[in-house]
Amino acid sequence: MGKELRVNDQIKVPRVRVIDENGQQLGIMNTRDALKLAEERGYDLVEVAPHANPPVCRLMDYGKYKYERQKEEKLHKKQQASAVVKELRFHPNTGEHDFNFKVRHAREFLLEGHKVKASVLFKGREILHTEFGERILRRFIEMLSDIGRVEQDIRLEGSVMSVLISPDRKKIQILREQEEKNKQLGGEITDAKDEK
Repeated sequence: MGKELRVNDQIKVPRVRVIDENGQQLGIMNTRDALKLAEERGYDLVEVAPHANPPVCRLMDYGKYKYERQKEEKLHKKQQASAVVKELRFHPNTGEHDFNFKVRHAREFLLEGHKVKASVLFKGREILHTEFGERILRRFIEMLSDIGRVEQDIRLEGSVMSVLISPDRKKIQILREQEEKNKQLGGEITDAKDEK
C-alpha cells in the first residue's frame, strides 16, 4: 500500500469484490453499484488488492486513511532519525577531571538512546605514542560497560583514534529496574526510621 491506491472513478474494472467499512464481505458487484453504495454511505471506494481476481475494494474515508498513513510514516522517520551519534574528543594527555566530565556526558547520551563516538586527537609527535590514546579509550569503554557495548572497536585513522559505543538496551533496562528497587527500598527504610 506504499504506492497511491485507485479511488472511486479511477477504478476502471467492470466488477469488484467489496468489503464494507466494518470489514464485512459484501461479495462481488458491478463497479458502478459499488460506487453508488459507497456514495450512499458517505465513503470512498478504494481498491486495496488490485491484483486479485476480481480486484478487492473497500468502503472507507480515504482522506482520513491517507492522513493516518502520513502520520505513521512521519513517526517512523522520526524514530529512525533519533539514533544520533554524539562525539566526545580527548587528547593523549587529557586530565582526570576532564575525562570524568566527558564520561558523565557519554552516560547521559547512551541513556537517551544515542550512540557515542570517543576520539583521541594526536598532534604532531604525539602520534608516536598511540598507547596513551588507546589507554584512554579502553578506560572509557570500561566505565560505560554497564550501559553500552562496543559497536566499532578502537581504530586509528590518520591522527585520530576512535571507538563507537552504542546503548545496550537490556543492560539499561536492568539498571533502571535496579534503581527503581533501590528507590522503593530507600522509601521503606525512611518509613521504618519515621516509625521509631
